[in-house]
Amino acid sequence: MEEKEWKIKVSIVPECELPADERALVEAARAAALQAYAPYSEFRVGAAVLLENDVTVTGNNQENAAYPSGMCAERIALFYAGAQYPSVPVKALAVAAWQNQAFVERISPCGGCRQVLLETEMRSGKPVRILLAGKNEVTVISRAADMLPFGFGSFRT
Repeated sequence: MEEKEWKIKVSIVPECELPADERALVEAARAAALQAYAPYSEFRVGAAVLLENDVTVTGNNQENAAYPSGMCAERIALFYAGAQYPSVPVKALAVAAWQNQAFVERISPCGGCRQVLLETEMRSGKPVRILLAGKNEVTVISRAADMLPFGFGSFRT
């Protein structure tokens, strides 16, 4: 039997130490979160996608009484970017969430969103940098494939 171990490197960075474009992306995700339609969960999520052409696209979660007809913020932003800029690779995605009158300490994409992120990387052949915004610090993951090592369509190498 062969055993393998996969490790990922995650950086926890004070927001003030991020490059200016990534700080702006986190702020765009936070602004999008505040506009989310989340009357059932009251958990507002915002996502901001930075494309290689320096265009920023945002999305937020949209709930629906006919669960699971709603959609996550990350998928809305990524699908919009793919529809409007199909040949422009995604450089980075920032995610932030608001609940109980404050931004949450930790946020992470669901499995469906992780798969879409992985597919986004596979389409362009380039890594997508992930910025998971907390209250005061940001968890940075250098590529989406690290978040889903056994995703559909590709195994992490």
